[in-house]
Amino acid sequence: MYFQAEAAVAASQLQIYGAMGFGTIIGWLVYYINRYRTGDVQFSDLATVIGIIGGAAILALFPEGTDLFGGYGVGLFIGFFSYFIVLNLQVARSKKFFVEWFLDGRSKKLADDEMSRNQSAELGGGGTAMGDHGGSGGRE
Repeated sequence: MYFQAEAAVAASQLQIYGAMGFGTIIGWLVYYINRYRTGDVQFSDLATVIGIIGGAAILALFPEGTDLFGGYGVGLFIGFFSYFIVLNLQVARSKKFFVEWFLDGRSKKLADDEMSRNQSAELGGGGTAMGDHGGSGGRE
């Protein structure tokens, strides 16, 4: 019994750009989710990321070895690293944060008329627009 390889169907530019766009969104979200994690990094987190990048659902949408899968991979790269670049640009422009913030969350001391996210939430401010992240990733 021999298996015949399926004839590869050429993907249109629109399909490739769609795959890149989908990959960009997934890459952005993977960085965002890892940035706002509340617990320690575990081995299962790596398995989750591998599942996102090359899981069965993704391979069903973008078959391995096709232009669509290549576009998805390029999109993942763009999304993941563009999040990091945008974050760097925001920290560089800010007078309140510096590079150490990436390492351990350090930032400059709040002024007397400023309050942290946690203080704002305690007063009924609700934290951030994305919800309270338990004190992770911000100026506390």
